[in-house]
Amino acid sequence: MTFVIFFGRLPVFRHTPIAWIHRLFLVHLPRGVLALDQRLTAGKFTTLLRRFGHFMMNDRHPTILIFFIALLAVSEYYALPAAWPLLATSQKATVAVLVVLPYLFLYLAAAADPGTVSLATLPQQLLQYPYDYALFHPGARCRTCNLLKPPRSKHCPVCKRCIARLDHHCVFINNCVGAGNTHWFLLLLFSTAVLVTYGGVVGARLVAQRITTERYPGWSLLPWRSSLSLSPSSPSSSLTREWLIPLAWGLRRCLHLGTVSLLALLLSPLVWGLLVYNLWNVWTGQTTNESLKWADWQCDVAEGLAYRRPFGSNFDAKHASHGAYHRRSSTDTGAWTRWPVEAAHVLVRSEDGLPPPPDDPTLPGVGAWEQVQSLRDVDNLYDLGFWRNLTDIFVPSYSFRAAGLPSVEARGRPRARTRRK
Repeated sequence: MTFVIFFGRLPVFRHTPIAWIHRLFLVHLPRGVLALDQRLTAGKFTTLLRRFGHFMMNDRHPTILIFFIALLAVSEYYALPAAWPLLATSQKATVAVLVVLPYLFLYLAAAADPGTVSLATLPQQLLQYPYDYALFHPGARCRTCNLLKPPRSKHCPVCKRCIARLDHHCVFINNCVGAGNTHWFLLLLFSTAVLVTYGGVVGARLVAQRITTERYPGWSLLPWRSSLSLSPSSPSSSLTREWLIPLAWGLRRCLHLGTVSLLALLLSPLVWGLLVYNLWNVWTGQTTNESLKWADWQCDVAEGLAYRRPFGSNFDAKHASHGAYHRRSSTDTGAWTRWPVEAAHVLVRSEDGLPPPPDDPTLPGVGAWEQVQSLRDVDNLYDLGFWRNLTDIFVPSYSFRAAGLPSVEARGRPRARTRRK
């Protein structure tokens, strides 16, 4: 059914049963339901369904959060009683800790303020990061909240508020992942990844122990190490007879433990993948929101629409007389932030592929505009190196400027590696 829904519209399946089933479920049945509802309730039922669908897709609600908690709790309820008597003391202590941590970090990530931008918090949030004049520009206002947008902030359409250093809205915690709770979110991912991996491996070993001690002594979790033959007349059994049949027997004998262990092993690559992706964003000094913005710039660079020019270090009367020098915006708070570096260039997008006029008073910077050939030539102002990026996440108020941290160039760290060609 999933295949039919996703691929039934492809031309290759035209005039085939797959296309007919696709139209039945996505065209004819919905039309029939609409016609029936129009006759019975004058369309009230479908209106209610539309409102419910809009609420589920566009509003904040704890449905997925409840499902996540239930999945953890039910899995532990079925697996732990069967596994506990078979565990060593050290394993019991490890399991006790691993079971608790995801609930703790889930609560902290879901209950924490992710960094709501308000009139009360705006002055402090404007001093967290400088504007990079590429992704974030001073003076921009949120069209919904009507507040100045701090650097790295974004309005969340689900939470209906602006969030400082917004990464994304996560349905599993029913909250945004922002400056106030990214560290809890990373710890939630890490603790969950360790739990499902450790639980899946230990559970699988207990099931394997049951298989080898009760019926198939030559069986192994690793198919190539299995050394049994189910039929005396067949010295070289097939993989199905040699490995899968004993496994199926073990899963039936340890139904709850085996099912939960199999589910954990199947989910562990997904959780580790999410963790690795978020750590990659930490490594490159960007959020998920910023990575999407950089992807847009990548397209503009490829089409020859991106230009940049530097800021002047000092006011030059000669340049000023020709209108070639323009100060930074009066709303730029970069010089007072805790960040050790400020923007050296301004990046703009040209609609027609031609460079902007060098004397345009609305654009900051000095000199002629240079076409950007690759994003490797553009600095990521928010990348201070992995450990300092991690410090920024776990200690949001840490003052890198007070610590005397040199710029990326002074430390010899190439910014180019953080951008795709």
